[in-house]
Amino acid sequence: MSKDIRIKKGLDIKLVGEAEQVTTELQLGSVFAVKPDDFHGVIPKILAKEGTEVKAGEALFYSKSDERILFPSPVSGKVTEIVRGARRKVLAIKITADAQQEYKDFGKKDVDAMSGEEVKNHLFASGCWPFVKQRPYDVVANPNQAPKAIFVSAYASAPLAADYDYALKGKEAELQAALTALTKLTAGKVHVSVAKNSTLSPFKDVKGVELHKVSGPHPVGNVSTQIAQIDPINKGEVVWVVTPQDLVVIGELLLTGKFNITRTIALAGSKFNKPQYVTAKAGAQIADVVKGNLDANNARVISGNVLSGLEVKEDDFLGYYDNLITAIPEGDDYELFGWNKPVFNKISTSRALTFSWLNPKKKYDLDTNTNGEHRAFVVTGSYEEIFPLDIYPMQLLKACMYKDLDEMEGLGAYEIAPEDFALTEFICVSKQPHQKIIREGLDLMREELG
Repeated sequence: MSKDIRIKKGLDIKLVGEAEQVTTELQLGSVFAVKPDDFHGVIPKILAKEGTEVKAGEALFYSKSDERILFPSPVSGKVTEIVRGARRKVLAIKITADAQQEYKDFGKKDVDAMSGEEVKNHLFASGCWPFVKQRPYDVVANPNQAPKAIFVSAYASAPLAADYDYALKGKEAELQAALTALTKLTAGKVHVSVAKNSTLSPFKDVKGVELHKVSGPHPVGNVSTQIAQIDPINKGEVVWVVTPQDLVVIGELLLTGKFNITRTIALAGSKFNKPQYVTAKAGAQIADVVKGNLDANNARVISGNVLSGLEVKEDDFLGYYDNLITAIPEGDDYELFGWNKPVFNKISTSRALTFSWLNPKKKYDLDTNTNGEHRAFVVTGSYEEIFPLDIYPMQLLKACMYKDLDEMEGLGAYEIAPEDFALTEFICVSKQPHQKIIREGLDLMREELG
C-alpha cells in the first residue's frame, strides 16, 4: 500500500547557483572514458584492447566475479588508451568517438511478454545490469540473490540536485517500460518515491508499482531513508536500487534496441556563469560539458553533488551514474580568530555563533573550506539531530573504525550507504571523513560476510 513519508530530522543546505530549467543540446565530444572505479567493488577484465573499434553498447570489460556483468562503451569509436595505475590497476578506458554514431542493435522487446529470466539476460547482454545496485553494501547487484523489493527514488533532495520532474520530462514511455521490466525481477514490490508537492512528475501515472510521496529536509531523497520507512532491510535480505535516469536508459533499450546513455545533466553552483541543464553522455570529458560556462578561477568542480560527489579537473570525465556537475569556490582563504566572531555567511546547525537559523530560506555561496582541522571524535549529540535513520551514527562510525563486524551488524550497517553519512560529515566538528569510514566498513563486511 502506498504511503506518505515525512521526516523531520535532516538539513537542507540552500546554495546559490541552482540550475535554470533551460536545456542546451551539446555537440558530441571527442573523447570519452569509462572508469572501473565508478562501479565500486568490481574488478575489471578487459575485452576491448587498445585499437579496437566498438559500437555504442558493445562491452569494454566484464566483472571478474561474474562474467555475465558487462560494462559497455557509451559511444562508438576506437579504444585509444587503457590508463593503468599502481600494480597495473585499470583506471580508465578512453574511447575516441566517431563523428557518426553507430549503436549495437539489441532488438526491440515486448516487455509485457518477457519472463523475469529473459529480462535479466537482456540486461546482462546489453550492459545495463550495472544500473541495478543493491543494499546491503551499495554495490552493483549480485544477480544470484533475489531481492525482496526494488526501490527508485524520483526525488533528489541534495544541495543543487537535478530536478527529476524537469530532466525526465517526456520520458514517460521509457520509464514505464523499465519499471514493468523491474517488476519481473522481484517477487516483492517495486517502490517509487516522488516529491509530495510534485504535480509534474513523469511517474505520476505509472502502473504496476507502489507510488509514495515524500517530504521533509535532506536526506529524504536518499533511497536508504525511503527503504527504512517502507520496507527495512534485515540480516539476510537484499533490496535492489535503480536511479530514474538509469531507468530511462533501460526503457529506451527495451523500446528501440539501442543502448543510449545520453543524460540531461544539471550544471549548478556559483562558479557557473549560467547554471542550466545540458545533454551529455556518461563518460563525457568535463571540459566538453562545461565549455564556455565555467568560471575556472579558484573553482572546485565536482562530478555529483557537493556532499558526496567526486572532485574532478576539466580533463577528467563525468561519472557513470552522475547527472549533476557542481562548481563552487575553492576554500583557500583563512581568517585569524575566525572561530571567535559572529558569522552570517555560513550555514550551521548550532546557534552559538552562526545566525543561519534566523533566515532559513537564505541561499549561501559556500566554499570548500572545512573551517577547522581533523581531530578525535567529539561527542556532541549533533549527528542524531540531522540523521533520520533509526541508527546510532556515532557508534556505527566507531564500530567501522575498529572493525567490529558483530557490532556493525547490530548497529544497522546493512541498511546504509556512504551517502547517508554525508550530512553528519558536513556538520562534524571533528572533520572526520564519515563517508570514507562507512565505505571501508561496508567493504570489510562484504569481504568477510559475503
